[in-house]
Amino acid sequence: MRTVGAALAALSFVGVAALAGCSGEGSGDGVSQNASTTSSPSASPSPSRASGWNPKPGSVAAVGDSITRGFDACSVLADCPEVSWATGSDSLVQSLAVRLLGPAKAVDRSWNHAVSGARMAQLPEQMALAAKERPELVTVMMGANDACRDSVGLMTPVADFRASFEASMRQLRAGAPKAQVYVSSVPDLKRLWSTGRLDEGAKRIWSLGICRSMLAEADDLGPAAVARRDAVQERVVAYNGVLRDVCAKDRHCRYDGGAVFGFRFTGAQLSPWDWFHPSRDGQARLAEIAYRNITAAEPPA
Repeated sequence: MRTVGAALAALSFVGVAALAGCSGEGSGDGVSQNASTTSSPSASPSPSRASGWNPKPGSVAAVGDSITRGFDACSVLADCPEVSWATGSDSLVQSLAVRLLGPAKAVDRSWNHAVSGARMAQLPEQMALAAKERPELVTVMMGANDACRDSVGLMTPVADFRASFEASMRQLRAGAPKAQVYVSSVPDLKRLWSTGRLDEGAKRIWSLGICRSMLAEADDLGPAAVARRDAVQERVVAYNGVLRDVCAKDRHCRYDGGAVFGFRFTGAQLSPWDWFHPSRDGQARLAEIAYRNITAAEPPA
């Protein structure tokens, strides 16, 4: 593991890339490897009679930002797609694709089109690429970069966020009209601040410019700083409302019910290099949340 000093030197030129690590609600410290957690790759799809949702899709395409690219999970300032919660091959993470398809099939039947640093405005292009794969399931994790800007005034307006997500769904439907879509909520950035501000190393790294709208001057509890953080929190909540509402209009779309936003993650799920992106453990927890919600007979409340 690199020292905080090494991370500080390297991160002195990095900008915001994605979001904080999260994990499965009420999950344990490890990833379950038993049959109850990972479905058999040979099992035939069996859509829920009640909803038409297929809990065992045969292929997975992922779109999103640096979280889905595994940024800073393996080494400083580098993507590490092999640990991606959605499509990675790492045995400790047990990605969604591995859990659904098995390790062998996941290699050929999953695709990662996420781009580090992407915001919602870039999602339509990613969706177009995903549609070309003709996947049975598309995972979406996007929105943290829209809130994590250098200032509150630079955050993506809610109306623009909605327009881009709606355009993304239209783009997907143009090429893959029957693909199922699983949408993850934007994580709780204010919880990231409240957790990391207790760690001196985290605050030193954040001071280099990571998610300044929320994380700048982490020890400042004055009225202006509190109002700034509250504004970011309100915007994230609004983004999640958009994700929920737009998804609800598509019969093949399932929102996570706020599971990622609501998970009470700790420092163990965060990268040791930036205290912002998910570590391997954080990626495993994201995979747990997704697998549980996708294989459930009914969508999250």
